Amino acid sequence: MSKFRVGAIVPVKTFSRAKTRLNLSEEKTEQICSIMLESVLSAISQSNVMEETVIVSKDEFALNMGKKFGAIQVYDQEELGVNNAVMLGDRYFVKEDFDLTVVFPQDIPLIQPEDIRMLFEMKGSNRCVLVVPSRTFDGTNALLRMPVDVMETHYDEDSYKIHLNTAEKKNATSALILIPRIMLDVDDQADLRLVLTRDLPVSKSLESVFKS
Repeated sequence: MSKFRVGAIVPVKTFSRAKTRLNLSEEKTEQICSIMLESVLSAISQSNVMEETVIVSKDEFALNMGKKFGAIQVYDQEELGVNNAVMLGDRYFVKEDFDLTVVFPQDIPLIQPEDIRMLFEMKGSNRCVLVVPSRTFDGTNALLRMPVDVMETHYDEDSYKIHLNTAEKKNATSALILIPRIMLDVDDQADLRLVLTRDLPVSKSLESVFKS
């Protein structure tokens, strides 16, 4: 356990409304979202970096899965988007006096515990922001912020650039960190097929759903 109080925030969109670009049936989409979320929560749990994880969602299945990993459940009644969901997580960690948080999306199924440890070890000053971009460099696939409330999130187009620019404006040191397994998120079938080429148990689980 780190000497810092470290928390993870996992915002989860209702499975049935997520990943429309996969163009799969609602049942398959929900199964794929479930497999990916479980992989993310498992990696966080096994990393031994996070003292607590907060899962923010309106999806009861997702919240119950969080319970399996000992996560704090925050019910996102209005589901107004990722930034609002992260803000709900921020409120919890500020109240509990945590030192830093990392935001992980639900759709980075290849993430491994050592990837999380690597990201944490990159932390510099006590006022810093680290961004792991998406592989297409148009999004943010992991966001480390210290202190917890150093800045609000901006999950929009080119969000990784916005996050780095915002950190600079808040006088925080910042860096772009390239961790390949975290950079691979699943938005469409091309992404999913790329994940299926990896020799990991989660890839086989996803393949069994996708090709069934």
